[in-house]
Amino acid sequence: MKVLATYNLKGGVGKTAAAVNLGYLAARSGFRTLVCDLDPQGAATYCFRAKAKVKGGGNQLLGGDKWSWQKHIRATDYDGLDLLPSDFSYRHLDILLGKAKDARRLNRRVRSLADHYDYLFLDCAPSISLVSEAVFFLSDVLVVPTIPTTLSRRTLKQLAKHLRTRAFDVQVLTFFSMVDNRKLLHREICEHAEDLPFPVLRTMIPCSSEVEQMSAKRAPLLTFSQTGAAARAYVGLWSEIAGLLTGGVPF
Repeated sequence: MKVLATYNLKGGVGKTAAAVNLGYLAARSGFRTLVCDLDPQGAATYCFRAKAKVKGGGNQLLGGDKWSWQKHIRATDYDGLDLLPSDFSYRHLDILLGKAKDARRLNRRVRSLADHYDYLFLDCAPSISLVSEAVFFLSDVLVVPTIPTTLSRRTLKQLAKHLRTRAFDVQVLTFFSMVDNRKLLHREICEHAEDLPFPVLRTMIPCSSEVEQMSAKRAPLLTFSQTGAAARAYVGLWSEIAGLLTGGVPF
């Protein structure tokens, strides 16, 4: 099982859209896929038309028996795609991890699912915390959406410094999201992607009202838009990521 976390220290950069759409595309490609919504805001859960509620909340997520995750996983409307929903109590996960003094606990919960799924996508809250550090530890890849702005570029450098200081062994792939080619700054930063501290994927997600419609329709983008620029970009993004992970493109 490959674990991919959509993460950024900044909020509002397209993490949830990436988790929902990449998870959907992985399942559509025939892979057994789980999206785990670790953000207490529950946006990914909302997009999948599920209730953001886990009985026992964060305590159950971290402190239950080894089958606790399986008990709360729900099927979505899409073949091969399951969801572990958010719960508002996840805002206390840092406290629970701190009390447990065991950052590997989340890793053990995730790895208990290895026989059931090919891909696990973690939708993460925007922070540097005990939870995010646990995610860094357990993930195979951090997928980092980045708006091509000065502050977003600065945030990437902060993340790179933190990962380097703590010696986390995780691959980081970033991609430009919400790109507006009418803006000179966006064009300049995209044209100088080599200046960023992580490898930048070729595929860019354009700024699009279609992506904003995901929350209104409560569905992955590809279920209601097949030919729009953003939909085609997400297909390209998944093909690029899957190709890097498996050595072949699933489309």
